Amino acid sequence: MMSLLSRVKEISIEDYSYDLPDERIAKYPADPRDASRLLLYRSGDISSLRFYRLPDCLPDDTMLVYNNTRVIHARLFFYKESGARVEIFCLEPMAPADYARNFQARGCCEWQCLVGNLKKWKSGMLLQRLKVGDRPCTLLAEHLGSHDKAQHIRFSWEPADLAFGDLLEAAGQIPIPPYLNRESEKSDETTYQTIYSRIEGSVAAPTAGLHFTPEVLAAIDKKGIPRREVTLHVSASTFQPVKSAQMEGHPMHVEFISVERTLIEDLLHIGRSVTAVGTTSVRTLESLYWFGVHLLEEAAEPNSEPVAEETEDWVLDQWYPYEDHEDFPVRTALQALLDWMDDRGQAAFHGSTRLLIAPGYRFRIVRAMLTNFHQPKSTLLLLVSAFVGDDWRRIYRYALDNGYRFLSYGDSSLLQP
Repeated sequence: MMSLLSRVKEISIEDYSYDLPDERIAKYPADPRDASRLLLYRSGDISSLRFYRLPDCLPDDTMLVYNNTRVIHARLFFYKESGARVEIFCLEPMAPADYARNFQARGCCEWQCLVGNLKKWKSGMLLQRLKVGDRPCTLLAEHLGSHDKAQHIRFSWEPADLAFGDLLEAAGQIPIPPYLNRESEKSDETTYQTIYSRIEGSVAAPTAGLHFTPEVLAAIDKKGIPRREVTLHVSASTFQPVKSAQMEGHPMHVEFISVERTLIEDLLHIGRSVTAVGTTSVRTLESLYWFGVHLLEEAAEPNSEPVAEETEDWVLDQWYPYEDHEDFPVRTALQALLDWMDDRGQAAFHGSTRLLIAPGYRFRIVRAMLTNFHQPKSTLLLLVSAFVGDDWRRIYRYALDNGYRFLSYGDSSLLQP
C-alpha cells in the first residue's frame, strides 16, 4: 500500500485547476469592506450572504483566531543616471535576521530581495534621495550577490540614526498582488491592510481579514466569541502557482510565525472550537501541533537530532506531517510545547514553517475557516481541498455561477465542514 507521504507527493496539480476569467478577479475591494459577499458552506450546504452577517454564522462555542501581521512598504525604486529604473522588493531580513530588530536597525541592514531590471545594475551602488518626516535622507543599495534564488542587498543610509522601518515607510510602496495588473494607489495604503494589523513584516496581506470592520468585530464581541491573534509574515511566494506537475517538485516557502503562550493555553483549556481567519492562521495553528510532536518524539528518542535552543531556528519541513509519527493527542502536543517554553522562560513561541496542507492532511486544531477564493493550481487551493474534500469544486462553481469576486480583493467563504 502506498504511504501517505508518497500519495501527497504524487498529487497532480492539474487536478486542482479551474477556469478563472480575468473579469472575475477583483481589482479593488468592496466599499465598505463588510459589504463583500460571503459564501457559507456548512455540512455540505451552500448559501450566500454579506460579510457583515458573519457574526450570525459563527457558533457560540467557537474562538476566532486571526493573523495580526502588517504589510510593509516592500517595493523600493532606484534610478540610475541613465534613467533606468531598478525595483528592489524586500522579501526577508538577513542582518539582523529578526524582523523587529531589522526595522529598528540604524545606519545599515541586509535583506534577501527580488530585483527587477537587475541586468541594468552591473556594479556600484544605487542611490535614492528622500525625506523621512522633515529630514532629508540618502538611501544606498549595494548588491552583495545571489542568495537562494533571490538577491542579497545591503542598505545603508544617512543620517544613520534613522530606523530602517521609517525609511521603508517613507520610500517604499505597498506591494499589491501582481495579478491586479496595476500600480499601487493611495487607497491601497488602507485597503490592503487589515484593520487589526500591527506587527510589521508581511509583503502580502492576509486577505481573508480584509473584510472585517470595527462594527463586525464589535458584533462578534457582543456575541461573546473570544478573538485571539497569531503572527505569520506572509511571503511573496504566496502568489506563485505550483509549476511542477506533481507536488513532490514544489518547494514550499518559509514563513516566520509567532504565537503568544496565552493563546496556546487557551487552545488547551478554553474548550472551544477554532475558527481560523485565513490560510495563514490555519498554517500557523496547525504548525503548533507539529512542533509539539517534534518535542515529544525527541524526548522519546534520546539519539534524535536535538531541538534548537532558540525557537527562531525551528523550521517545520513541508513533508513532516506526512511521515510516520505517533498519533499524539492535540493537548499532549501543545502541553509539550508549553513545557518547553516554560523551561526557557519564553512568553511567545517563534519559529518558521514550510507546512504544506494538501489532500490527505488531517486537521488537528482548526475546525472552521474563513478564506477568500484562490488561484487555480495554488497551494492555497490544495489547503481548501484538504479541508472540504472534493466539495471545493462545487463551492468554486457556485461562486463562479453567482457572480462572486475572486482573489485578494475579492469575496470570501466561511467553511464549516
